[in-house]
Amino acid sequence: MRKVFVHTFGCQMNEVDSQRMVELLGRHAWGRAARAEEADLILLNTCAIRDKAEQKLLSVLGRYRAIKARRGAVLAVAGCVAQQEKERLLKLVPAIDFVFGPDNLARLPELLARAGTERFAETGWLDSEEYLFPAAEPEAARGRATAFVTAMKGCDNACAFCVVPQTRGREVSRPFTEVVAECAALAEVGVREVTLIGQNVNSYRGGCSFAGLLRRVAAVPGIARVRFVTSHPHDLSDELVAVFRDQPRVMGYFHLPVQAGSDPVLARMRRDYTVAEYLARHDALLAARPGIAITTDFIVGFPGETEEDFEASLALLRRARFDNSYAFAFSPRPHTAAQRRMGSAPDWLEVPRAVTSARLDRLLAVQGAITAERLRAELGREVEILVEGTGEDGLRRVGRTPENRLVHVDASEAEAPTGALLTVRVIRAGQASLTGELLARAQVTR
Repeated sequence: MRKVFVHTFGCQMNEVDSQRMVELLGRHAWGRAARAEEADLILLNTCAIRDKAEQKLLSVLGRYRAIKARRGAVLAVAGCVAQQEKERLLKLVPAIDFVFGPDNLARLPELLARAGTERFAETGWLDSEEYLFPAAEPEAARGRATAFVTAMKGCDNACAFCVVPQTRGREVSRPFTEVVAECAALAEVGVREVTLIGQNVNSYRGGCSFAGLLRRVAAVPGIARVRFVTSHPHDLSDELVAVFRDQPRVMGYFHLPVQAGSDPVLARMRRDYTVAEYLARHDALLAARPGIAITTDFIVGFPGETEEDFEASLALLRRARFDNSYAFAFSPRPHTAAQRRMGSAPDWLEVPRAVTSARLDRLLAVQGAITAERLRAELGREVEILVEGTGEDGLRRVGRTPENRLVHVDASEAEAPTGALLTVRVIRAGQASLTGELLARAQVTR
């Protein structure tokens, strides 16, 4: 049996795409290699959302190029960098045999056959009506407590900083019947929690609203928990807020990227909301589900960001008290409005790198203090966790609360089997996770 090794960069969408490609190749007599040194195909599934992700790709290609030379393995690059760079990537790295974009994943066996005779880039888009979402193979998820399920792909927004519309294409929603059927098949093999994913998942329009899809998935027998990522604030409807009020199987966690706390910066970013409008949606979620954990994204050092603009972001962070923030220094991306306009006017001046780095450190320090305080507030509480397996220390079992907080438990696999819903008392709070002691198994209606 030939073997494929997959190196995945970036988001959950890429993780799912990698899994689907391995499953597809499995139907053509391929197995998965644990190490690149054992592989006949080395496949890099790439991310282009930030410059650092591209640099990581170029860095690891040196290692894989040497393995290819020793083994005669095929070296291929998939995903967003492939879609963005196309033939340029073949010229930059002669060892690459072929590159292909996200819309061409289902053609991987065919592309592999071509690779024996030519080097090429396959990055064409499929019409929305022709696009088929690769279906999961439920057996591959047997033994796992959680699974990702693709609900939609692409993005129709035009945020000035973002390359996703160019690398993932237009929005296409998967029919709700397919999504629900995949969730049901995963439940049959023991999956207890599903996370619906998409670049802009709450813009879903697959025969019902996204709120309607959540209600349908939550009703699937055997599914105890439902989550989703990632969302745009302008699609946070009253109907979706209501789901958090009256559907307990939809977990109390919401990732709602704000990007900046200054209205002028948001306007230049082409984010179609003000800080006040964002906070109104934020507060509506808190009212619908008291205790909900809300996380966000910040971009620091966007062109034209003044110290006053940055202080406004800190003020928003202190006001909203996010459970966590994923904050990054601005990185100009190819073919985006921000890249084209940077330096073109006083309010589009590039922020010096040293200033951006210092601001990022300040924001992360404020968020770190808030996160630690929110975790300390859990001390002594009894919480329900879904056990996901053994932690990185190889000793303790780990699970997550409905609010997506990681909890370590000193328990054996027999006491805390994967997929079990357990009640624990929080006895320790760290900087990023909790420690709990096992109390009793929670009874959950299936």
